[in-house]
Amino acid sequence: MSDPDAVRFQAASDQSLLVSFGGEITPAAHDRVRRLLRLLESERIPAVRNLHPAYCSLLICFDALAIEHNELETILRRHLARIDDVPLPQPHEVEIPVCYGGEFGADLAELAEMHNMTPEHVAALHASANYTAYFLGFTPGFAYLGGLPEALATPRLPSPRRTVPAGSVGIAGNQTGVYPFATAGGWRLIGRTPIPLFRPGERDMSLLAIGDRVRFRPISPQEFAKLAGECR
Repeated sequence: MSDPDAVRFQAASDQSLLVSFGGEITPAAHDRVRRLLRLLESERIPAVRNLHPAYCSLLICFDALAIEHNELETILRRHLARIDDVPLPQPHEVEIPVCYGGEFGADLAELAEMHNMTPEHVAALHASANYTAYFLGFTPGFAYLGGLPEALATPRLPSPRRTVPAGSVGIAGNQTGVYPFATAGGWRLIGRTPIPLFRPGERDMSLLAIGDRVRFRPISPQEFAKLAGECR
């Protein structure tokens, strides 16, 4: 059984409480985040307004006029005593086609040079990994994906771009992700996918959800154009 005393509680503001499961990004810590999230979604605490999961923590926003930090912590500790019994849904397996480099990945050549690799090696290594969608944020449908090969870990750009094309696949630190919309951003761009990551007309608007397993599949510019036409 998980030890609720090992969890850290921290007041993040006068109306929010941060629950942390250690300081390292691990599948085990993230499973505990997901289990607590699932429990709080199924057994709602009336004073809780919003839940914001991250790699190894859950930020809980609440009505400060209805409950205090210590009261909420007491309730959460009771929840934590049984989170190992909370079932998690089978993760979806999602494949994302990506055209690497050239006009689709403006930073691929430079990133490859930084790691003494060829652009082809970077693309193959990036596509060889199994990724986990740890949480969504920044913009609707943007999933922070963990599992990037250590050899590809690269700092963000010194200055963010004013505009990153929708579908761009980027690397920042030890994580990767796909921009659902054209927006400013500082991740290093290595490729682009033609499929939409955010679909407002569908029931599940975001292609990716927390806990999903993700693989990238390299495609040619010709296949990119074909898929882009089919997605319109």
